[in-house]
Amino acid sequence: VHLVESGGGLVQPGGSLRLSCAASGFTFSNYGISWYRQATGKERELVAGISSAGSSTNYADSMKGRFTISRNNAKNRVYLKMNSLKPADTEVYYCKTQLLSKNYWGQGTKVTVST
Repeated sequence: VHLVESGGGLVQPGGSLRLSCAASGFTFSNYGISWYRQATGKERELVAGISSAGSSTNYADSMKGRFTISRNNAKNRVYLKMNSLKPADTEVYYCKTQLLSKNYWGQGTKVTVST
């Protein structure tokens, strides 16, 4: 199982970014995927999740209305579109899946929201 995040970077407050999570090593379309984020010195927190077929999504309250999770099963990718970014969104973002009760994480992509 291999997950690789990309798309992070520096963006001004109010700006947008789209993160991508590329998956391999498992039958991608059979598993839900989640995005988490973690700031230095803090616990990792759930951002959003999407079901295997993409028919069901869930979001942390602070991200509702600003972030959108989606997936393309033909490309083995999950996306996180982030709008109206705030300095408080400055964190490392990770994608995660769970197979047979084991969690698999990517290496993360850094998002910095700053002037």
